[in-house]
Amino acid sequence: MPESNDFMLRAQAEPDAASSSFDVPTDQPSPARSYGLHLGSKDNYEADRQAIGGLLERFPEGVDVARQNRRFLYRAVRYLAREEGIDQFLDLGSGLPTENNVHQVVREFRPGSRVVYVDIDPVVMVHGRALMVEDTSTGFVHADLTDPESVLNAPQTRELIDFSRPVAVLLFSIPHCIPDDEAAYRAVRGCLEPAVSGSFLALSHACADTPEAVEEADRLIGGTGLPWKTRPPAEVDALVEGLEPVEPGLGDIDAWRPDPDQPPLSPPHPLVEPYVGSSKLRRRIYEYGGVLRKP
Repeated sequence: MPESNDFMLRAQAEPDAASSSFDVPTDQPSPARSYGLHLGSKDNYEADRQAIGGLLERFPEGVDVARQNRRFLYRAVRYLAREEGIDQFLDLGSGLPTENNVHQVVREFRPGSRVVYVDIDPVVMVHGRALMVEDTSTGFVHADLTDPESVLNAPQTRELIDFSRPVAVLLFSIPHCIPDDEAAYRAVRGCLEPAVSGSFLALSHACADTPEAVEEADRLIGGTGLPWKTRPPAEVDALVEGLEPVEPGLGDIDAWRPDPDQPPLSPPHPLVEPYVGSSKLRRRIYEYGGVLRKP
């Protein structure tokens, strides 16, 4: 059985919003649910907890990397809404709602903005349907990111996103969950293709700087059953070729416009909490990325 948080309880209390025909695979770990463990989510299954618990015994810095990515999400979205005036966001591979979600950050700095979340995990869709009951400016699309047309043609996307105006496409900690290089390219660029000049892409990708570190990360993380491919920074640069990086450019996302005063994250799930801070001792991978403008 899954654990549950208040959001899931609310979804269960709203059957019209939360009822779903999706089959939820409980015997294999999910990237969205596994990532949520690092952010304090209790919406997970035994397969997720076993996979992450076993992985962190050998790869303890993973908790810090995930939490650094979530903090980067806040800074990147804040920049796009407050400084660039973007008021429509397409969040690809959004994962489970937690805190400082994209629509919450955006509307703090750009009221009236519209957000479409996209994910293939059926548990995410249950949460999304509950959220849509309360917020008509937020949509959830159940789609495969490697099939951009299914995202672009979804009714929620067509209703909420106007591609004749600048839009921000977000892929936070997602491309490394797509091992096939061509599929990863489609996921990164497909939904940006119809966007006008002046649109933005914000992304982060798990990277390592040496072949040995890449191989080790792939062996350990891929061995959990999660889809995974660590790439060196040069391969990520190739995914975004032709786009214009916003200062300070692409790099370790923990150093992208750092802000010690940004809102703190909630504690992680108790399963992973003992590993917080492990990256200070050893950090074999890191999230590489930034914000880029479409010329």
